[in-house]
Amino acid sequence: MRSRATHPLSSMAAAVAAVMSLLVLGAAVPTTLDGPFTPATAPLNDRVFRGHAVDLPDSDPRVQRSVRGWEPEQVSVSLSAAADSVWISWITGEFQIGENVELLDPKTVASIVRYGYSENSLTRKATGHSLVYNQLYPFEGLQNYTSGIIHHVRLKGLKPETQYYYQCGDPSLPAMSDVHAFRTMPASGPRSYPKRIAVVGDLGLTYNTTSTVDHMISNQPDLIVLVGDVSYANLYLTNGTGSDCYSCSFPHTPIHETYQPRWDYWGRYMEPVISRIPMMVIEGNHEIEQQIDNRTFVSYDARFAFPSRESRSFSSFYYSFNTGGIHFIMLGAYISYNRSGQQYKWLEKDLAKVDRTVTPWLIAVWHPPWYSTYKAHYREAECMRVEMEDLLYSYGVDVVFNGHVHAYERSNRVYNYKLDPCGPVYITVGDGGNREKMAINHADDPDNCPDPSTTPDEYMGGFCAFNFTSGPAAGKFCWDRQPEYSAYRESSFGHGIVEVKNETHALWTWHRNQDLYGDAGDEIYIVREPEKCPH
Repeated sequence: MRSRATHPLSSMAAAVAAVMSLLVLGAAVPTTLDGPFTPATAPLNDRVFRGHAVDLPDSDPRVQRSVRGWEPEQVSVSLSAAADSVWISWITGEFQIGENVELLDPKTVASIVRYGYSENSLTRKATGHSLVYNQLYPFEGLQNYTSGIIHHVRLKGLKPETQYYYQCGDPSLPAMSDVHAFRTMPASGPRSYPKRIAVVGDLGLTYNTTSTVDHMISNQPDLIVLVGDVSYANLYLTNGTGSDCYSCSFPHTPIHETYQPRWDYWGRYMEPVISRIPMMVIEGNHEIEQQIDNRTFVSYDARFAFPSRESRSFSSFYYSFNTGGIHFIMLGAYISYNRSGQQYKWLEKDLAKVDRTVTPWLIAVWHPPWYSTYKAHYREAECMRVEMEDLLYSYGVDVVFNGHVHAYERSNRVYNYKLDPCGPVYITVGDGGNREKMAINHADDPDNCPDPSTTPDEYMGGFCAFNFTSGPAAGKFCWDRQPEYSAYRESSFGHGIVEVKNETHALWTWHRNQDLYGDAGDEIYIVREPEKCPH
């Protein structure tokens, strides 16, 4: 488990490079070495960015179908486990929704990608697989859904840090997409990193979403990491109307219907972005979408391509991938995370294979946060933390990204609720633009501490969030002030950018939608100390 020691000259070179970066950006940018920081909360002074967001209507031209026949739409790129491979995904044919729907035959249209180094010379060819999925309800008055034909094709043998052009579809019909382009990630190595990685959560499809996406694209990311809760299709009834009161809408049925065309609207809106910038996604609670026969996560599992086989997980709920000198671990909070389960066993094996001399940075991503001070979802994922935190800490995870709580929060380095210079920095970005309320109230505010009985893991079951036994909150369920592990928190919509500079320094910037493009509402250098914290 202990990694090889970093060579002194390598550490010196990294330190010099970090100092130069600090000088370029201005010495005012703090680093985690300056911490732990005194907890700070941004004032609530602009309520325009809070409350219920407004969804894009289905009449908006950005979400309407603009192709004909079997032409591809909702084109996207996602990464494989290494830089020499990517996935291209798209949809052909129209979805159906109603009481009687008929499945399209996936064999009707081939899954072909032609690609090359020039848009006028697409000389290489790859083929893949296709599928159709249903969302079915056994109750009178609810409308069933069947998707268009979803295609996934893996391109192999690619060169790192290289621009490729591609078309997807079926040339025999003919029904091919426009020519798109993407750039591959850097090869794994301690001095090789993408320039910028965007991190966003709980995105949805509102006018706040459009602001978040516009701000995000202005920062020119090379990769997008979406930490769960994608389309929020499950906030709609099958007749397309929104529902904010399920007990009112579902008085006689245990299943919450979900309006699947919102997924198609989301794919159409995002295509100009994710057809050229790879996006990696992990499931959130709004992707559960229970239907007949207790099937769940069907749309999530069908619409996105995951490097599951490549990372030996064989599951879309958890997987890993490399991008330059970063090893990403994507974990599932809505599938068994117990130490006896398959995910935990896979995680042990995956971590054991990480060579920190090749990928110094270890970043973990899942949806509900372990360290959040907001009343919403307070300590909801405590059972997952109890099971997995020791393992992640023992292998020296550097940063953790979460969503779920609709606000921004950055922690000091923490382990088991105690300040720890070798613990990860936890960052919550669950405020990409969803239509639900912004989280404003803190659990440590007077009279805001939730009843412990309301905090069990709603989906996986179990209750692990007991009163604290030591520290400033001993004997209590909540702190009576902003916890010392919470460095900074604010309620606003936005996204974050990671810029890994070298083996030891990464710049994190938080960008709020209400600010000018390029402005940072929060920024810090996250500094690794491999000599101090060997794992």
